[in-house]
Amino acid sequence: MKYLLLKHYRGGPTPAADWPPMDQWTPEEVDAHVQFMRDFAARLEETGEFVDTQALAPEGAFVRYDGDGRPPVTDGPFAETKDLIAGWYIIDVESWERAVELAGELSAAPGPGGEPIREWLEVRPFLGGAPATAE
Repeated sequence: MKYLLLKHYRGGPTPAADWPPMDQWTPEEVDAHVQFMRDFAARLEETGEFVDTQALAPEGAFVRYDGDGRPPVTDGPFAETKDLIAGWYIIDVESWERAVELAGELSAAPGPGGEPIREWLEVRPFLGGAPATAE
């Protein structure tokens, strides 16, 4: 089953800590965070659970079909994506429980001072692979 581990800038329930935005971290803190992400992906590659990971740039636009001609484009508002979604991992695991376990590990990425940021991650199954949960 494939799952999306969606990383948010400040989304989810109440944050575990009030970390400053990443553009206010020291270069060493950013490097440690990015290295954690690379190491996490490498471990998933070794176990065969890795599919893809991407970080998103803050730039973007809304685009929609509006009949013939150039579609309308706007710079926002982006409350659900541009201001919120930082990136993702796509994993291919045997169970919902394993997806949740990996999201918990990823949530421990280091932030300021090397402390785990304990960010909330959204775990979403790909359509056709909905988990059977008691929740």
